[in-house]
Amino acid sequence: MAEPTEATPPGGTPISLSEPERLLLARLQASPSVPLGEPELVAQSGLPIETVRGSLQRLRSKQLAVADERRRETRSLTPRGKAALGAGLPERRLLDALRAADRPVAPNELSIGELTEQERSVAIGILRRKGLLAQGAALALTEAAGGREPWPEEEALRALGGGDATAAPESFAALQRRGLASSVFETERFWSPSSEGRTVEVREDANAVGALTPGLLASGTWKAHVFRPYDVRAVVPHRTGGRPHPYREWIREFEEILIGLGFSEATGPLLETEFWNSDVLFMPQEHPVRSIHDVLAPLDLVAGPPPGPLLERVAAAHEGRALPGENDPISPGWRARYDPAIARRPTLRSQTTAVSARFLASHPAPPFRLYCIGRNFRRDAVDATHHVEFDQCEGVLGEASTSLRDLVGIFQALAEAIGIRELKFRPSYFPFTEPSLEGYVRHPRLGWIEVFPGGMFRPEVLRPLGVEVPVAAWGIGIARLAMVALGISDVRELYLDELPRLTAGRV
Repeated sequence: MAEPTEATPPGGTPISLSEPERLLLARLQASPSVPLGEPELVAQSGLPIETVRGSLQRLRSKQLAVADERRRETRSLTPRGKAALGAGLPERRLLDALRAADRPVAPNELSIGELTEQERSVAIGILRRKGLLAQGAALALTEAAGGREPWPEEEALRALGGGDATAAPESFAALQRRGLASSVFETERFWSPSSEGRTVEVREDANAVGALTPGLLASGTWKAHVFRPYDVRAVVPHRTGGRPHPYREWIREFEEILIGLGFSEATGPLLETEFWNSDVLFMPQEHPVRSIHDVLAPLDLVAGPPPGPLLERVAAAHEGRALPGENDPISPGWRARYDPAIARRPTLRSQTTAVSARFLASHPAPPFRLYCIGRNFRRDAVDATHHVEFDQCEGVLGEASTSLRDLVGIFQALAEAIGIRELKFRPSYFPFTEPSLEGYVRHPRLGWIEVFPGGMFRPEVLRPLGVEVPVAAWGIGIARLAMVALGISDVRELYLDELPRLTAGRV
């Protein structure tokens, strides 16, 4: 056993150091100029940067080293900023084009290189704020447009392009808001030995053994080895009892919001048939999403037939025939023969809209507000926002006055309740809703992602089920919504057994 060092209290145990820790502490002790940055220690020790950082952190936990942390900002041009550096800012190009025209012109009369419609609109707004462009439909320069001195944002653009990051804060902020410049903050650590670290003897036996293994015990060779002492002052991981998974706990909180909006929960089976998963929703039987490339179908299983009367009504809607007991068809349908054999095929549920279909078939009388949060399965390519297994929050709202406005209002209320402020919508298409829309929220790293698809159920869906009121329906991508709310950048992280970044302070 190694003898206690001078820094060890009487009767205490000497501090155990690994070979990289001894090497780095010796460098810190011998250096005439401390603190030392991590790159300098990498160069002096010849160790990989990962080993240096890990060993320094362990020295800090053993109270042998201290770190001075400094935050450094790196400013640079984005690809759009580099393009603007070469071609000129949109407002400068617009101003030059108007000077060349030497007369008021309509916006669509100017041809300015590769300037997009959005860039043209931004340029017009900037020139008017600068007082260089007169108000009105025609584009006309003011008297102040005679000067040709560079603008502060142009000077900042050139400075950043030349590697000079000392642009005025307001000019850099203006470029950053326009997506022309970006900044990255990095933390640099400069290390020094602590008062104890300066006195510790680091010439420890290089052949000391750090762990007593079964092999050493079985062979008896442990008697001939020197063992490194155990540092009782080392920080150990903090362990607590069991706790809910952060993602599951977040879903529970999301359910409470839905219940607060007056919705009730519905459930349905994971193993469905094509009838409930697709046919009732007026998805044509030859639709691409029903191929093996998307839907997952179990082998060697046979499902029972769908309810006879409902099967006939769904078949009539698909083929463009009048429903039993009616004179006129709902629509031309899909102009293809409906195959009851396809309706019986088993499949893993690919959307929780199947739960809504089952509910409406058994509860066609309004009003109703229901939701279902459940697992679905699709043969998707796995990436940051897609998985073969995913959770979806299905919902339907059916009352005599229900409209698309109500659906948008629900999406806005849900986003606001979980702290999301950036939300936008655009028209979309789904086989079973018309009109349809998609709602997008902004992820801090992934940008705009779709989380709120929905629309109004088509008559071809509602009338075979016996529903006589308009119904708004949606299938929220709740996993993506959780990514934004919990600060996760990859949907696969939500399904890990442990999410250390999320557990602290939430449960």
